[in-house]
Order: sequence, then C-alpha cells, then structure tokens
Amino acid sequence: MAKVRVYELAKELGIESKVVMTKLQEMGEFVRSASSTVEAPVVRRLREAMPAATPPPVASPAPAPARGGSSTATPAAAAAPAATSGAPAQAGTSGGPGGTRPPAPQS
Repeated sequence: MAKVRVYELAKELGIESKVVMTKLQEMGEFVRSASSTVEAPVVRRLREAMPAATPPPVASPAPAPARGGSSTATPAAAAAPAATSGAPAQAGTSGGPGGTRPPAPQS
C-alpha cells in the first residue's frame, strides 16, 4: 500500500480531515495539513482506532433515457453556449468576472 493523504483517509472514514489530523497527532504522528501523507502501518493503526462510519452506498448508474425519435432537442443543441451579441469582450470593462474597474482614461 502506498502513502495515503490525510484528506483521502478522512473521506474514506466519513469524517472531517481535522478530526483525522487530531487523532494522528494524538497517536504521535507528525501531520501538518490534510495534504500530509501517512505511511501504510499508520493508516492501519488509525483504521483500527477509528472504525469507519457506515460506508457510503455505492451509487448505481442511473437508467439511460429511452431512445425515441420524438425529442426535438439534440444533445449538441443543449450543450451549445448561449447566443451573444457578437461583439468581442473588452478587457478591463465591468462586464466580466473581476472586471469591476472602469476603463483607463484615453490620453
């Protein structure tokens, strides 16, 4: 078994990363963050000390929709972007994300 990240272990156990980090520190392990890695023997000891809550149910795939020719919308049309005015977006205007600054004055 390879090293496991704390957040992956927390997800597997169904608890918060902060709880796993606290328990590992109580066990004498050095972990700084949820991205820290844990060796296989430590993972085994932690699993024994913290039995997992009920494991999340494995989701079965949703049934596929019936394939009938009566639908008027096509998948390509549903995935197409919304129509725009055709004008290119200008950088630095207040129209886009993070673009709350007014345009620079012309000299």
